[in-house]
Amino acid sequence: MSAEKYVLAIDEGTSSARSILFDHDGHEIAVSQKSIEQEFPQPGWVEQDPVAIWNAVAFTIDDVLKKTGIAKEQLAAIGVANQRETAILWDRKTGKPVYNAITWQDVREDMNDIVNEVTGEAGPDRFHAVTGLKLSPVWSAVKIRWILDHVPGLRERAASGDICFGNPDSWVVWNLTGGTNGGVHITDVTNASRTSLMDVRKLDWHPEACQAFGIPVQMLPEIRSSVEVYGVAKYPESIAGVEVAAVLGDQQAATFGQACVKSGMAKCSYGTSSPVLMNTGDSPVFSGCGLATCLAYQIKGQAPQYLLENQILVSGSLLQWVRDKVKLVDSVQEIDELAESVPDNGDVYFVPAFSGLWAPYWHTDARGTIVGLTQFHSRAHLARAALEATAWQIKDAFEVMQKEANVKLTELRVDGGMVKSNFLMQFQADVLGVDVVAPVNTEATSWGAAFAAGLAVGFWNDVEQLVDIWQEDKRWKPSMPQEEVEAEYEQWQKAVTKSFGWLRKKK
Repeated sequence: MSAEKYVLAIDEGTSSARSILFDHDGHEIAVSQKSIEQEFPQPGWVEQDPVAIWNAVAFTIDDVLKKTGIAKEQLAAIGVANQRETAILWDRKTGKPVYNAITWQDVREDMNDIVNEVTGEAGPDRFHAVTGLKLSPVWSAVKIRWILDHVPGLRERAASGDICFGNPDSWVVWNLTGGTNGGVHITDVTNASRTSLMDVRKLDWHPEACQAFGIPVQMLPEIRSSVEVYGVAKYPESIAGVEVAAVLGDQQAATFGQACVKSGMAKCSYGTSSPVLMNTGDSPVFSGCGLATCLAYQIKGQAPQYLLENQILVSGSLLQWVRDKVKLVDSVQEIDELAESVPDNGDVYFVPAFSGLWAPYWHTDARGTIVGLTQFHSRAHLARAALEATAWQIKDAFEVMQKEANVKLTELRVDGGMVKSNFLMQFQADVLGVDVVAPVNTEATSWGAAFAAGLAVGFWNDVEQLVDIWQEDKRWKPSMPQEEVEAEYEQWQKAVTKSFGWLRKKK
């Protein structure tokens, strides 16, 4: 067996855990994946068993090493990427979870009551100038509070230091480094910035926010940089002694993996939804339009890097809806073919406000709308409008980001399933007026975690090596005349207004 060294990336996602091995050239050597079931106890509730999460991670670690024959002595470091905002609480002494993990997808109604109580007269911007986030059930703080409220005696145990909180990164690292046998209770700045409890300037827990939510600081993990050695693995035995050296929230890991390490660089994942992230440099930018101000990453001993983020709620899920619910097509690929069969959208616009509109519009009472229909139009125009809807929403996000950060978008790096749509990628380049670029390595999340870990232990020397290793696969250059873009964008914005105020208030 060769003595070549590798880095192990753990990608703990919403539906599965994966372990991926990368070599020094950034090539994926092998991957192991195991699904993680979701539980739906009540309408709007989405939970997972934390023990199942850890067991899935441990299984994939053992499996990927077994199938490759690579020994733990050949591992330079371990990096972790994880689903963000998902809240896990466990007993520090026994290691047992006190409740299921409440996932980022969870929308149980009584969490809104917690938000209303905390916001009070100050409104959702109460801690925005410190945490960078509008108060919302999305963030971990609300989920922690809900669990503390619903498990008898838990708040007292938390105040005494017996209970740990963590997003899945903290839970995985704690178990990796020993659990009840000396496990390290940490998180990194990227995950902490998604809790609504961290001061994004001081990179520490904000006492007033913790107090307002009734969350004892004793239960919170230590906040560390994203790129540093936290400890050595003890479990599973197959990696005992290997340094755990990086933690990043999944979207930040993907942004790092896409080498978006300079101000103005941005990435978007085109999946069921489409998170849009833009690096804004070493100072936080606080949005007046409700964009999230988060940490992009921090290398130990260096200044943190910040980003603005917006979540496009409905992108790939719109195409699934067109296929599965409306039965307009038999496959998503057919949508692409239909869109290219007509010269333009025929002035038809599809606003997929299925669950309201978030930033920059903030109309929770909006609902999905198709405007501009006449008897002339065919399903090809509808298919084209459905694809264009994602590109227009992403343009909305970048228009705000560039204005608020006073940073000009240089290019957009992309990944996700919808990148296969040549029509969408070209249209995205056209409406943004910048190049859209897809990488050779489509595993941006796991690659970002791997490179961060390797960087921490000297396997790679500096971020410039990441830039050198990153390779372009395909590039789409803008070709639509600017005046045409402006005219169509004006129509899109007009269409958006037609979706406002549609939700009826219950009597």
